[in-house]
Amino acid sequence: MAHHDSAWFDVQYNNRARVPEAPEILARWAEASALARSRMTCALDESYGNEPGERLDVFPARASGAPVLVFIHGGYWRTLDKADHSFVAPAFVQAGAMVVVPNYALCPAVTIEQIALQTTRAVAWTVRHAARFGGDPKRIVVVGHSAGGHLAAMLLACQWQKVGDDLPARAVSAAMSISGLFDLDPVRQAPFLQSDLRLTPSSVRRLSPAFFPRPHGPLAALVGALESEEFLRQNQLIRDQWGPSTVPVCEALPGLNHFTVLHDLVDPAGRIHHHALDLLGLGTS
Repeated sequence: MAHHDSAWFDVQYNNRARVPEAPEILARWAEASALARSRMTCALDESYGNEPGERLDVFPARASGAPVLVFIHGGYWRTLDKADHSFVAPAFVQAGAMVVVPNYALCPAVTIEQIALQTTRAVAWTVRHAARFGGDPKRIVVVGHSAGGHLAAMLLACQWQKVGDDLPARAVSAAMSISGLFDLDPVRQAPFLQSDLRLTPSSVRRLSPAFFPRPHGPLAALVGALESEEFLRQNQLIRDQWGPSTVPVCEALPGLNHFTVLHDLVDPAGRIHHHALDLLGLGTS
């Protein structure tokens, strides 16, 4: 990567600065999420671990044996909450899935490594409890946005039998990263994130899935075409590193920015939505 100054990294990675309407979009997500919880059957704040932040929300399937979508929110590992993202659930429950939306503790109170371990516990809980909510524990797909896209790739690469000896080798059957981050070195160099994330060269090596051995895929990598050069590069990087057999879908979607990409995920007519249905085994293609 060419040498850039710190201001360049801020411009590339500060999505809220790049998208002036971000506050209004986030407010609409929260409003739509509250509405979803009020209208849907849901089990809120199920505990997947002993820490206060280790809670998840479950939106049960309408029939047993359904595939499970685990949605991991973004916010640069330091902001946002599962309660802001219940809006992901209605379209996928309608399509025949069970949906799980975990929380995790936020930086700087914890490190990204601790967050990655928390999300493994959330998925392990899902394997163990999915059947109670109509889900098939052998058909778990992790979808993540932004920092959540990084965590989704980490979970696809996880060695699950080290997490729990009751877990299958592939607890995650497929993953989707939307606006994901796969090389954390440039993130480390963005001044607006440094004090919260406290990344070091050694933690970057441990936490950059682009440089992990390629997992048994598939991973779908999607990004908004209106996102920064760096987010477009990150999306292509995971295809280049893991190969097209592991990353069969690698697309930049016209007209979408870092926030509106999630609208395409939940729009039944959206391209990202259809890719997610394909991963869940609910697609028509």
